[in-house]
Amino acid sequence: MSQPRLITADMSIANVMKRYPKTEATFIKYKLHCVGCEAAPLETIEVAAATHRIKDLNQLLEDLNSAAQ
Repeated sequence: MSQPRLITADMSIANVMKRYPKTEATFIKYKLHCVGCEAAPLETIEVAAATHRIKDLNQLLEDLNSAAQ
């Protein structure tokens, strides 16, 4: 049985960074440098991924959840 996801696509980047600071490297790896921008509190992971043309949102979420563990 797989573990429940701590991080979901509808969470804001700022909230994820606050709760799981180890995810910063993953955001950077995916070129989501918005971890420090003023949009981070409002922008969800899903919106950021679409804006930055990340093709595999599920892989991004898997990587973020792995980093959060």
